Amino acid sequence: MGDREAAIVKVIDSLASVDPAAWNACANPPGEIYNPFVSHAFLHALEKSGSATRRTGWLGQHLLLEEDEGRLTGCMPLYLKNHSRGEYVFDHGWANALENAGGRYYPKLQCSVPFTPATGPRLLTPAGPGRDAAEDMLLAGAVELAKHHGVSSLHINFMPERQWTRAGELGLLQRTDQQFHWHNRGYGAFDDFLADLSSRKRKMIRKEREKALENGIEIECVTNGEITEDHWDAFYAFYMDTGSRKWGTPYLTREFFSLIGERMARDILLVMARRNGRLVAGALNFIGGDALYGRNWGAIEHHPFLHFECCYYRAIDFAIERGLARVEAGAQGEHKLARGYIPVRTHSAHWIANTSFREAVAEYLARERLYVDRDIAALGEYAPFRHDTKIEELQEDDF
Repeated sequence: MGDREAAIVKVIDSLASVDPAAWNACANPPGEIYNPFVSHAFLHALEKSGSATRRTGWLGQHLLLEEDEGRLTGCMPLYLKNHSRGEYVFDHGWANALENAGGRYYPKLQCSVPFTPATGPRLLTPAGPGRDAAEDMLLAGAVELAKHHGVSSLHINFMPERQWTRAGELGLLQRTDQQFHWHNRGYGAFDDFLADLSSRKRKMIRKEREKALENGIEIECVTNGEITEDHWDAFYAFYMDTGSRKWGTPYLTREFFSLIGERMARDILLVMARRNGRLVAGALNFIGGDALYGRNWGAIEHHPFLHFECCYYRAIDFAIERGLARVEAGAQGEHKLARGYIPVRTHSAHWIANTSFREAVAEYLARERLYVDRDIAALGEYAPFRHDTKIEELQEDDF
C-alpha cells in the first residue's frame, strides 16, 4: 500500500521483525513526552509472552511507513481481532446489533495497546514538517487494510485529541468517554494536595490512610533495580486472583512480567503491601515522561482501604516526589472522584464498512458525546476540592 512517491506502508505480524531502535524513534521521538506503552519493549513483551497473539485473539497487523528505501518514518500498532476483550472502549452492543441484523462484526481491526486503557499516540511518527502527511498515510493504510481483509470495522482507541480530531476530519467516526486522573498543581508534599480539599474530604483521606496500615500492614515502593523475580512471583499471584474474579481468564502471562522487569525496570513502580513479612497485595504502575499510569492491582488478603492506599495515595506520593503532572488511575471508577481524581475525556475513532450500520452508529455517537460532556460537568460538581479551587483548570486536556 502507498499513496506518496517513495513511501510505502508495509504490514508485519510481529514486532520481532522490526528494529526496536527504529520503532522507538517513531513511538517516542527525542524531545517529546515519553509514553512507555507504545515502546517496542512493552508491545513486544505482550507478543513474546503469549499475552497478545493469534492464539489469544490479537493477531499482529502492524503498519510500517517506509521511505528512502526502507527508512522507517512511521508505524502503528494494529491487530486483527475475533473478540472485543481487553480494549476498554466497549463495542459489544455494536457487535450484537450488526449480528442481529444478519451481519458479521468479527473479525475487526483494532489499533490499541492491548489490555491498556491509557491515552497515547497511535499514529507513531517523529515530529517535523512531514508528520501530518505521515499520520494521514498510516490512517489511510489502516482503512485500506480493513478493506483488504473484508472486516466490519477499524477501531483506534485512546487517541490523543489532536490525532482524534484529524481522524474525524478524514471521515472516521468520533467517540468519547471518561476516566479519572489526578492533577499535580505544583504540590511539594501530599499534605499540600490535602490542603486543596474540603475539610471533610481531607479528614476522610487521612482516616483511610491510617486504616489501611492497621493489622500490621507495611508498604514498600520498588522500582528499577530494586524489583526482583520474587516481587513478580508475588504480584502475579495477586493479579491472577483479581483477574480470575473479574474476567474469568486473566490476560497477561507470568512471562510478561519478567520481560517488562528485564527490559523496562526504570519505567515501573511496584507498590507492595506486606503483613507479618509476607507480600499480600500490590499495584503495578508505569512511569511516563509526565504521568504515572496505574495498571494492575491484586491481593491475596483483603484489608480495609488497602486498595486506595496502594493504588491512589501512594501513586500521588510518587507523582509529587517525581514532579509528574498527573496520575492516570485506569478505566472507570467514580469512587476515585472523592479521592481527588477528576473526570477527563478520552477519545477513540472508528471506521465502519457497512453504510447503513455506519450511519446508525454515527447517530448514536452524536448523542453519546453529549452525554459524556454532561456527565463530566455533573461529576465536576462533586469534586472534593475547596470552593476556591478551579475545577475547570484541573479538567484541561493534557494530551
